[in-house]
Parts: sequence; C-alpha cells; structure tokens
Amino acid sequence: MHNNEMLARLMAQAESDGADLNTLRAIVEEATDGGAVRVLERLGLADPKAQNDLDELRELLRAWRDAKASASKAAISWLVRGTLALLLIGIAMRLGLGHLVS
Repeated sequence: MHNNEMLARLMAQAESDGADLNTLRAIVEEATDGGAVRVLERLGLADPKAQNDLDELRELLRAWRDAKASASKAAISWLVRGTLALLLIGIAMRLGLGHLVS
C-alpha cells in the first residue's frame, strides 16, 4: 500500500477511534516515512545507484581532506625550515661570519 493511502487510512481510523496511542504512533511513523521518501526523491537519491554515488562522494571527500591536511603539513614544514634558515643566517652575520653566507 502506498504511504499516502496508509496515512489517510490511519487518519480516518484515528478520527473514528478517538486516536489511541498506537494509532498516533502509526500515523507519525507513516508520515515520517513518506516525508523521507519525498526528500530522497527531491535530492535525486531515491534510485538504486544512490548508495554507490554517496560512497563515491564520501571517498572523494576523504581524499580531499587527506590532501588538504598533507598540503598544510608541507606548508608548515617549509615555513619552519625557512625560519630556521633565516635564523642561522642572522646568527652567522652577528658572529661576523657574513663572508660564509654570501
């Protein structure tokens, strides 16, 4: 039975029975299932290939994050090396070893 039909029948039952707790829970469950299906359809994720697409997107996102982290580490490493090199050059100049630097 289609979700909308089931929801309509549950609503009719709730009106006639005075809406006991089980009926209300069933209405909420049917309504949320129907809403979830509509959202997936609107997002284009209701087809059988959607899970593979999501897995692929997650893999690409993970690779992007790994590459970004790796690039950040490399940039920080080069910055530290450059700073240390400048510090050593400064020390050499201060000690009068400038002729070794140039």
